[in-house]
Amino acid sequence: MRAVVCEAWGGPEMLVVKDLASPQPKPGELLIKTRAAGVNFPDVLIIQKKYQVQPELPFIPGAEVSGDVLAVGDGVTAFAIGDRVAALCSVGGFAEEVVVEAAKCVKIPKTLSYDIAAAFMLAYGTSWHAVRDRAALQPHETMLVLGAAGGVGLAAVEIGKAIGAKIVAAASSDEKCEICRAHGADEVINYSSEDLREGIKRTCGRGPDVIYDPVGGKYTEAAFRSIGWRGRHVIIGFAAGDIPAIPLNLPLLKGASLVGVFWGEFARREPQNNIKGMAEMLAWMGEGKIQPLISKTYSLDEVPQALMAMAARKVTGKIVVRP
Repeated sequence: MRAVVCEAWGGPEMLVVKDLASPQPKPGELLIKTRAAGVNFPDVLIIQKKYQVQPELPFIPGAEVSGDVLAVGDGVTAFAIGDRVAALCSVGGFAEEVVVEAAKCVKIPKTLSYDIAAAFMLAYGTSWHAVRDRAALQPHETMLVLGAAGGVGLAAVEIGKAIGAKIVAAASSDEKCEICRAHGADEVINYSSEDLREGIKRTCGRGPDVIYDPVGGKYTEAAFRSIGWRGRHVIIGFAAGDIPAIPLNLPLLKGASLVGVFWGEFARREPQNNIKGMAEMLAWMGEGKIQPLISKTYSLDEVPQALMAMAARKVTGKIVVRP
C-alpha cells in the first residue's frame, strides 16, 4: 500500500510517500480500506513534535478516516467485512489502508459520503464536547466563535445554532465571514478590518455568554475582556501559534470561567458520552441542521500542500485526502 510517512521531525515538506506492507488487524481491531482521511490542525503539530501526544518515528500521520472494512480481528463482533465505517486512528490515516481499534469505529449510512464521514468525527466531536458538554450553551445565550471559518469553528457555529443560541462568528476576511453566515451565524466580525472588542460590543451587547477559542494568540485576552457575567471561555487550541497568558484578575472581575477542552482524552475516558454526542449530531445532520463543508480534496502526494494550507490558516471548513 502507499502511505505518507514522517521519518524526521519537521514541516510538511519533510514528508515522503512510500510503498509499505499492508498492516494486519490484531484482536479487537479492523483493517480499513481508506476512502477519505480528514486533515486537521493537530496533523501539522504532530509532525513537528509539538502535539500533546507524540508517536515514535517513523509514523504515518492522519487522525480520522472513512472507508470499508477489509478484515476483522479476533473478538470483533460488531463489524463485518464490507461495512462502511468512520474511525479515529490518531495516526495512520494518510494511507491506502489503516488498522484501527474497533471501539474507535462507527458504522456510517449509505447516504453519508466518505468525504463528510472522514471530516466529521474530530472537528464536530471537538465542538460538541466544547459547546454542548463543557460550555453547556443554552438556547437563550450568545456564543462568540473565534476562527469561525475553520473546521472546528464552523462546526461550533452549526452546533450552536442547532442548540438555538445566538451565534457571532469572528473570522479574518469578508469571504470567510460570508461562509459563516451561510452556515448559520447571526452576526459576524472581520477582525482583520475591525477591532475585535469593538466588534463584540457591536454584536454581543452585554458580552458573550460563551467564547469558543481555537485561535489563542492576541485574540484570547481581547475576547475575554469583553465576556459577559458568568461567561465561559472554552480553550480549544492555539492556531495563531502563541499560547496566551491571561491576567487572573479578569476571571475574578467577570465571575467568568476559563474551560479547557481536550476532546481526545474525553473520548477515551468517557466513550459513552462521546457516542451520545455523535448520535445527536447525526440526527441534526439528518434534519439539515448541520452540513459539514468540504472545501477541497487532495491526493496522497498532495498531503504536504494540504498541511501547508492548514498551517497558513488558509482552509475554510474541512479538507480531506482521498488515497
